[in-house]
Order: sequence, then structure tokens, then C-alpha cells
Amino acid sequence: MKTLGWPGILRLGLVQMALGSIVVLATATLNRVMVVELALPAVLPGFLVALYQGSQMSRPLFGHSADQHARRTPWILGGLAVLITGGICAALSVVLMETRLGLGIAAAILSFIAIGAGIGAAGTNLLALLAARVSDDRKAAAGSAVWIMMIFGLAATGIGAGANLDPYTHTRLVAVTCSVGAIAMLLGIIGTWGIERGAIAPPQTNEKPDFMAAVREVWEDRSARVFAVFVFTAMVAYNTQDLILEPYAGHVFGMTPGESTQLGGMHHGGALLGMILVLLAGTALKRWINLPVNTWVVGGCAASGFALIALGFGGQQNADWPIAPNVFLLGFSNGVFAVAAIGAMMVLATGGTSAREGMRMGVFGAAQAIAFAIGSFAGTVAVDIMRALTPDLALAYGTVFIGEGLIFLLSAAHAARISFSAEAPLPSSLTVPGE
Repeated sequence: MKTLGWPGILRLGLVQMALGSIVVLATATLNRVMVVELALPAVLPGFLVALYQGSQMSRPLFGHSADQHARRTPWILGGLAVLITGGICAALSVVLMETRLGLGIAAAILSFIAIGAGIGAAGTNLLALLAARVSDDRKAAAGSAVWIMMIFGLAATGIGAGANLDPYTHTRLVAVTCSVGAIAMLLGIIGTWGIERGAIAPPQTNEKPDFMAAVREVWEDRSARVFAVFVFTAMVAYNTQDLILEPYAGHVFGMTPGESTQLGGMHHGGALLGMILVLLAGTALKRWINLPVNTWVVGGCAASGFALIALGFGGQQNADWPIAPNVFLLGFSNGVFAVAAIGAMMVLATGGTSAREGMRMGVFGAAQAIAFAIGSFAGTVAVDIMRALTPDLALAYGTVFIGEGLIFLLSAAHAARISFSAEAPLPSSLTVPGE
């Protein structure tokens, strides 16, 4: 098959946008309704989100299954349909909680598992398709483009859904979720229509594909194994600050809820700018900024570590610490690291001796999902432990941020062990020093 040009890449970005639009309703809007409107404990949505993340451990299985077929489009659209169904059922289950709490929670558990399985099937095979069809010198830029489109989908859904949810009623919640689901399905169909026309079926053999043998094959590739471990450690650090940054701003810097929300916006704005920089470096500015993808990965990871350490020490110095620029720098570094890591992931997905893009992307995706679940939980637990050990809030939060920063620096050192050939900015062959 021919490699995809930018029109094809951007069309697949519509699918990523669709995935993000459903996930943001499940993890943000429904979270708020459970805690505020229904006055349920915050641990309930936390548990449901952990289920959603945990069910994505099925990513390698979905990727392996799709590797055996000529086309990934049915897996992408099928996964998107399951995700949308799970999102709608999750909204209905929240409505049910008001009158029949136990039954509503049971329905929500099944719904969030479906959300995780749907995004696992669709997201894994979307990235595997990009890995297989995008030329090596475009992979980092392509990763940036589809992630920027996902963020646009998150923002558009948040603004559009928010405008239509007020004044809030359960009926509006279900109607908005169904509407977003219909739009997401339409985007998925537009994004994948004809994208795999002329796909070549994998060679047929008499042997039934063995899932565990495929897992072992990927894990025995040291480049893939080292990168999977890197993804896990870096994503733990990346996600640990997510639930403690705004409480830190309130407790240590005395920010109001509105001010801390704006601070979160600074972080997201910085991340978007970092992603755009990587995109431009692979396209319009390629003549002047022609860095290999591992330079972006290691640099973004290390800068994230130093920004977190500065954030941890800053609160202990005085309340006049420039927290907004610090958080913006953290977001910028996170954005560079995240999309460059996606580019590296797509390069590594096409490695090995046989076509295992789906399996490899599934292994990397599972490592990321586990790290996200652990990171979200670990950050809040670590802060609670530190607050129990010391009454100094700046020290309690700061210690956790510094610890996250050190994990990021260790992850950067780990990523530096993977070297790319110097023949091209994003070659398909990788070697690990010392082998």
C-alpha cells in the first residue's frame, strides 16, 4: 500500500478526535454529575475511571487479532461503536443511580469496561494503521497532528456539551451524550472511508496465530521491551500530577477555584504549544529544526522532570514563586515529550521480523494505560501520606512533585538507551547500545 499523505493523516485524526470526545464526557462530565448533583463519594468515579484504564490491558489482544486480517478499519469502527455504546450506557447508569443506586453502579461498571475495551480496540488499531501507512520521516509530525486534533475534540466537546447541559437535567445529559456519540460515529466513518482501499492480506499459513507467541516475539525485541518500560515509567510521572496540581495551587499558593482552573488551562495551553512545535519541526520548519525523534523524547522528558522539581521546590521557598510560568513550562515539556513518544512508538511498531504493528502498539498502549491508572491513584495517595507525616503543606506536596520529577529524569535516561540510526531523522531500524 502507498504511504499516507497529509490529507489521509488528517482524516485519521478525525477518528482520534471522535475517541476523545466520548472519553471526556465519561471521565469529566459524568464524574462531576456523580460527585456534585448526586452527592456520591468521589471514590466512585475514581474507581470507574480505574476500571476504564484497566480494561485497556486488552489492547495487545485487539492489536494481535487485527494483525491477522487485511484491514484495520472494521476494528477501528467496531471499537468506536462499542465506545459510544458504553458512553451512552454510562450516562443512563448515572441517571439510574439517583433512584436505584446499587443497580446504577453495576450498570456503570459494565459501561466503563465497555468504554475501555472500545477505545482499546479503536485506538490501538488507529495508531497501528498510522504506523504502517505513514513514512518514517513523517511519523513524529503525524503523531503531533492526530494528538492536536484529539485535544481540539476534547475542547470542542467540553464547550459544546457544556452549553447544552445547562440548565442541567438527566434528560439533557442523555440527549447530549447521544448527540456527541452520533457525531463521533460520523467522524469515524469519514476518517476511515476508503483509507485501506487495496489493502494486502497477510500471508495465510496452516498454523493458527498464537497470541502468547506473538507477545513473546515482541517482548524478546529489546528495543520494543526497553521502550515499553520507558512508556510505563514516563507515563506514571506524566499522570501523577494530574489530580494534585490544582489542590497544590489552592493549599500552598492560596489560589481560588477559578484561579487554579486557569492554572490548569496554562498547563494544557503549554502542552498544545509543545505539540505544535513538534508538528512544525517535522513539516514547515524541517529545514531549520531537523532533530531525530529520540532527541525530542529525551529532551521533553528531561525538561518535564526539571519543571516538576522546580515546582516542588518553588512552593517551599515562598508564595511568590512564579507558579504560572512554571506550570506553562511543565505543560510545554509534557506536550513535546508526549507526541514525540507517539512518533517513536509508531517507528518501533513497524520493527521486528514480521508484521506485528497491532501487537506492538497494543503492548505500548497497555503499558500506558496501566501507568495512567497507577499514576492517578499514586499521586493522591502520596500527598495524603505526606500530609499525615508533616503539617507543612508545601513540603508535603513539594516532596511528591520532586519525586515525580526524578521519575521523569530516570525515564529520560532510560529513553536515551534507545538510539536511532543517523541515516534519517526517523528511521525504521533501531539499535540499543551494548547489544
